[in-house]
Amino acid sequence: MRRLLLVRHAPTGATRAAAFPADEEVDERGRSDASVLARVLPRNGEAISSPSLRCRQTAAAAGIVDPAIEPALAECDFGGWAGGSLADLDPDDARAWMTDPGACPHGGESLTDFSARVADWLDGQAGREGAAVAFTHGGVVKAAVVRALGAPLEAFWRIDVTPLAITELHAHGGRWTVTRLNARANGR
Repeated sequence: MRRLLLVRHAPTGATRAAAFPADEEVDERGRSDASVLARVLPRNGEAISSPSLRCRQTAAAAGIVDPAIEPALAECDFGGWAGGSLADLDPDDARAWMTDPGACPHGGESLTDFSARVADWLDGQAGREGAAVAFTHGGVVKAAVVRALGAPLEAFWRIDVTPLAITELHAHGGRWTVTRLNARANGR
């Protein structure tokens, strides 16, 4: 059995401002909040991280100093939207992106391409044994849950993943089940 815990990174300035992220640092409060993860994450298993600074810093705050870096765990490439806020978007572009999984008005990855990248990684994890903790992004967690449930891609927009939330998936014989979603280490 594969036990996979997906941990969304701690908050950053972009997270708190509802902006599309660049490769920014976790903020001070986020670093402090992430330290709680050290009490609840398993120590006997693999530790994996997105290459982004915010994910690596979250892992370090949780007491995991040298996770394996996995490019497939990177957030969606938001192209020209990176660093901008939701309020700055052209409403037609935003609507296209949220209603057509193949659209990429920002010039980065479409939801279809992004989700396929995450699905390929998750499918590879399904055949593995033991526990793993992966520090990643809200979009990656949402795409993984959609894949685990066999849900249509449109369900991506109906899943909420808060900073520092833990989502747990189990694979039995290559098939995923969702064990918990959006759980908080501090019980809140």
